[in-house]
Amino acid sequence: MSDSSDVRSKKDAGGRSPVNDSHVSVSRRAAVGSVVGVFSVGYVGAVSYPIYRYLNTPVERAASAAQVTEVSPPDAAKVKLGASQTFMFGSRPAVLIHHEDGQWSAFDAVCTHLGCTVKYESSKDRIYCACHGGVYNAETGEPEAGPPPRALTRYKVEVKDDEVIVSRV
Repeated sequence: MSDSSDVRSKKDAGGRSPVNDSHVSVSRRAAVGSVVGVFSVGYVGAVSYPIYRYLNTPVERAASAAQVTEVSPPDAAKVKLGASQTFMFGSRPAVLIHHEDGQWSAFDAVCTHLGCTVKYESSKDRIYCACHGGVYNAETGEPEAGPPPRALTRYKVEVKDDEVIVSRV
């Protein structure tokens, strides 16, 4: 007999021949354990990612808001006396008011009570939040009525060469 036939005829203590050692058998328990492990990792990832995004979003918004220091709203110079224009200051809405006396004011347009968007009411010369009836002074941004706990964030307004520039104070 040749050497190769001798190897096939020899078996180890477990009854397996050395030729079959390259074939690894996987038990049912190991296969199920692997599948459960893969699904567990997927489940943890599927649950963890939305939680991470929820907790990290305020940090990202604050970082992006801090990057914007100055905005020139389009067509702001065309806002008539006693009128307003809503625009985006970074990722937040803001309101630019051109008062009857020719002065300009700009404020963050997010109510300090529950975060609703406020609007300028020219007929009453006030900034109003329709969610819970909050009223702010149109020149200072201070709360005058309703539940708002503090003033709106005020922005600095400059007019240069028919361009209105709104910047952080």
